[in-house]
Amino acid sequence: MRFLALFITLPAFAAPVDFVREVRSIFEKHCYECHGEKKQKSGFRLDVKAAAFKGGDNHGPDIVPGKASESPLLHFLTSDDEDEVMPPKGKLAAAEIETLTRWIDEGANWPDGVDLAKVEDKRDHWAFKPLKVASALAESMRLKPQPLSIDAIIDAKLAEHGLTRSPAAEPIAWLRRVTFDLTGLPPTPEEVEAFLKKPDHASTVDRLLASPRYGERWAQHWLDVVRYADTHGFEVNTERPHAWPYRDYVIRSFNADTPYDRFIKEQIVGDSMGVDEATGFLVTASVLLPGQIGKDAPSIRLARQDSLDEMVTNIGQTFLGLSVGCARCHDHKFDPISAKDYYAMQALVAGVEYADRELRTPEALARKKEAATARQRDALITQRLTQLSPMARPGQKEGVQRPTVRATMNIDRIAPVRTKRVRFTIRETNSLEPCIDELEVFNTAGVNVALASAGAKLKTSGDKISRNRHEPAFIHDGRYGNERSWMSNEKGKGWVEIEFAREEEISQIAWSRDRLEKLVDRVALDYAIEIGHDKGWLLVADASDRRPHQLGLGAGPEFVFEGLPETEAKEIRGLLNERGSLLAKMKAGEQGQLAFAGTFREPDDIHLLNRGDPEQPKESVVPAVLSALGDVKLTNATPELKRRQALADWIASPQNPLTARVMVNRIWQGHFGTGLVATPGDFGRMGMKPTHPELLDWLAGEFIRSGWSVKHLHRLIVLSETYGQASQTMRQGGNETGRQGGSITLSPGLIVSLSSTANTIDAESKYLWRFPSRRIEAETLRDSMLAVSGKLNFTMYGRGFDLFDKRGGLSGFKPVETFRPENQRRMIYAHKVRREPETVFGAFDCPDAGQSTALRRASTTPIQALNLFNSRFTLEHANAFAERVRREVGADDAAQIRRAYELALCRKPNAAELHDALPLVKQHGAAVLCRALFNSNEFLFIP
Repeated sequence: MRFLALFITLPAFAAPVDFVREVRSIFEKHCYECHGEKKQKSGFRLDVKAAAFKGGDNHGPDIVPGKASESPLLHFLTSDDEDEVMPPKGKLAAAEIETLTRWIDEGANWPDGVDLAKVEDKRDHWAFKPLKVASALAESMRLKPQPLSIDAIIDAKLAEHGLTRSPAAEPIAWLRRVTFDLTGLPPTPEEVEAFLKKPDHASTVDRLLASPRYGERWAQHWLDVVRYADTHGFEVNTERPHAWPYRDYVIRSFNADTPYDRFIKEQIVGDSMGVDEATGFLVTASVLLPGQIGKDAPSIRLARQDSLDEMVTNIGQTFLGLSVGCARCHDHKFDPISAKDYYAMQALVAGVEYADRELRTPEALARKKEAATARQRDALITQRLTQLSPMARPGQKEGVQRPTVRATMNIDRIAPVRTKRVRFTIRETNSLEPCIDELEVFNTAGVNVALASAGAKLKTSGDKISRNRHEPAFIHDGRYGNERSWMSNEKGKGWVEIEFAREEEISQIAWSRDRLEKLVDRVALDYAIEIGHDKGWLLVADASDRRPHQLGLGAGPEFVFEGLPETEAKEIRGLLNERGSLLAKMKAGEQGQLAFAGTFREPDDIHLLNRGDPEQPKESVVPAVLSALGDVKLTNATPELKRRQALADWIASPQNPLTARVMVNRIWQGHFGTGLVATPGDFGRMGMKPTHPELLDWLAGEFIRSGWSVKHLHRLIVLSETYGQASQTMRQGGNETGRQGGSITLSPGLIVSLSSTANTIDAESKYLWRFPSRRIEAETLRDSMLAVSGKLNFTMYGRGFDLFDKRGGLSGFKPVETFRPENQRRMIYAHKVRREPETVFGAFDCPDAGQSTALRRASTTPIQALNLFNSRFTLEHANAFAERVRREVGADDAAQIRRAYELALCRKPNAAELHDALPLVKQHGAAVLCRALFNSNEFLFIP
């Protein structure tokens, strides 16, 4: 018998997958090209353990130890979707996928210390490190025997490169330079003469810093950074009529030398510091108004996210010089800012809304008190006028006696009746939806019992809401004006019902569309007033006994005098006149001074959003500062104001390594054209390194030690020899010498020639072996032309003047070319339309407030020359310049030429210039010379 032997080979227990030998080789072969050290597509890196387990931007973690089937990595490796499959040029071999699957199911063991690459610590960056103290700086620069100063540090850096500073600039060049830098205007001939007699640099700087022109000049730098404008932006770009108080606040702050740490806090929590308008900083960026957002919930959530993003972006780039907004969709690619950090910052401002807020300044409170007194007197006048007015007789079609319905004020006198409810029904209007700014119901004692503050309750037929402007509650809040009114949601009709706190004996009802404006033909043509009683509603007044309203002919008289005794008519006229002045006081006080400075409410619950999508919320985040720069962390129960206070305190802390550095750099840039850090809006890892890191830290330390005084920094900088050196090196040049300064030939002196050695080493003068000359900015150019022509209006503050024929909108802006005193103020006071450059000077790189402009580019284009030579502005002000010259020195041509040079260029013409200009002026008049001076490089450039 034969036996069949059956041998079964059982698999031996498989050894665990070896990461280095089996897994890493797969990653190296197929993945590192797109997910390695040089490139990390979708934010995913596979050559470093910590990064690999963290996952990519849109998903994570990608490796779930013990669960290969739930690991996105395996999904992408095995997907049949050609848009998802990885690698994109072909799938891994089945054996490789099996190895990775086993490795993950076994727990994805990735030993420590085996990685071939290291993730660079993003926090290891010069800008995130504490300021170096002076002694350490001196030691590092081997300057220990001598005290640190701007010049000592600059000279040490120059010596490293074989360079030395240039000689001092000529006195007039220095005076023009420092005057332009600190005030944005040229020095006057009188200031030049006084300086040449007594060239006291320190007293000159003190005089310029004390000038109100200083704040106007340096506020413009700040407004560039924060994106200030007087329109809301986006496609509709409607007017933002109350933005200007923030602009004025910035000017006042610079003039007052408000300590910078306080300046920061005021702009974040000014509502708690008595500076309401300062929080305009939080809402300077573009925003969609409620009516411009879709009514669906996703659109509302997206718009809110966009508005919060603008706030966080503004805070990060303005105070910290960081692009925090880059972390909205994923962890910052270069800086140590995670998406969680970004949303934690959002949580700090999550209770801020883009809106107007009433200022609580002493002036505003005084006007409000005056308005309250005026209102009390107005109530007495209204009561007396009611007694003199004919009583309403509803339903009467003949013998009409009462005046036409008006938009500004209507009184319905009724026979005294007891009731607890009044309903006001609008049956017809002649313009869109009915709108009522205030509905008042007076009892026989003359008390308005319809006020919400008196306990009255409100019902309406339906509302068209525009937040902070048209809301139901505004119909009985005791404040006049269309700025706070009720609007029906039905065209031409609607009703309002008011229930008093108790039953009242009422005798009159007063109502209007806008008590404070002279509106015409925008009224309720037909209405009815009813009172509630046991049997329902009783009609007590309507439009039937009023004179008919005739469209296009105005509202007619407020009072009908026909048949009245002369004594009553005289009394009524006097009361109406008095009411006119009272309404003006009420308008000034009750509307208050509004500022687009944000409103504050219960904060939103902020979540980490997947890819920045509000429809993909992840875990909730608590309010906190950037984790790489601080450890301030609050709870979601923290009140709104305390969140902003924590944010302000963190930014303004001397321990914050960025705050002082960023501001010092902005000030340095304002004087030299380029900052010590050439990327003033990006101190992160993608920004430029400082050319003089020791100087940056020393100045930042000086800034803090001075009590955060900006003016102290100005003095340090402009009184240094580095600032005072010539813009070009000079040498003697033969018997006949001259200077080359622009399109106008300058006086005899020295021939300018760049030092060939220094220019070869440092052509841009980034190490400051000479002063870097630069063209004046658009605003300075316009203001200087006005100043020289004698037309500059020095009126400060207030609502901006118009550069265009409209103050907002989609397109089609026509320039204002009629020049009157109101639009000849400094350009900082212009109504700035976002995304619409000024017609003439916008070509000179004037920002459009669409993005933060930390550094203006300096272009040279043909349109600049055309605008400056041919524009109506230039022609008119060249004529005004010539008229001023004739007025000051008379008809002598040579005297006019000399005076024109003194006013425009701060010097007298040389013999050759005078010789060339005389026949030109004799033949064509001084205006032609003045026009040429406006176009000269010497006028256009800071020497």
